[in-house]
Amino acid sequence: MLEQVVELLSMGEPLPDKNHDHDLSGDWAGHRECHILPDWLLIYRIEDNILVLTLARTGSHSDLFGK
Repeated sequence: MLEQVVELLSMGEPLPDKNHDHDLSGDWAGHRECHILPDWLLIYRIEDNILVLTLARTGSHSDLFGK
């Protein structure tokens, strides 16, 4: 599952709607978050026109945001 998401991101492909890919704000501004599974999230960043895929964190909502 994680491998499939990372592969799509590395190819510059949009993620399916089921992954709920979206921008983050606050301390994570400039990063994006997507769902690998309903409570397994991936925080990542893509920089500039050259793909630099930085996988920042992965975990549940409570692991990542304390919620």
